Amino acid sequence: MSEITKHRPKYLNLVEIRLPLAGVASIFHRISGAGLFLTLPLLVYLLQLSLGSTEEFAKFKSIVSFLPVKLLLFGLLWALLHHFCMGIRVLLLDVHIGIEKEAANLSAKIVFAASIFLTLIIGAKLW
Repeated sequence: MSEITKHRPKYLNLVEIRLPLAGVASIFHRISGAGLFLTLPLLVYLLQLSLGSTEEFAKFKSIVSFLPVKLLLFGLLWALLHHFCMGIRVLLLDVHIGIEKEAANLSAKIVFAASIFLTLIIGAKLW
């Protein structure tokens, strides 16, 4: 009986685990990709409205001027830019650039800083 209890899996409390910044960036990369994929029908619908007739464009403007929609689009802009910047980081990791712990931590910081900076710049122009 004691042999069975020896090889039982260890309980991991996911709230207490402290991931390195590179791990957090990786999780956000997955979340942003899933979010972009799931909201693709909405984005295609808005694109269709913006390219349609004058009445459809007026409908597009009324939808996009609604504050929750603006915030959603702002979040999607961040998701797109984070996913793009993190994709470049992953490509560099695939060719063994920046795989050391310090370099990986620095590149994760750069990804977060670049995505937030680009989101603020582009979002301010589009707001």
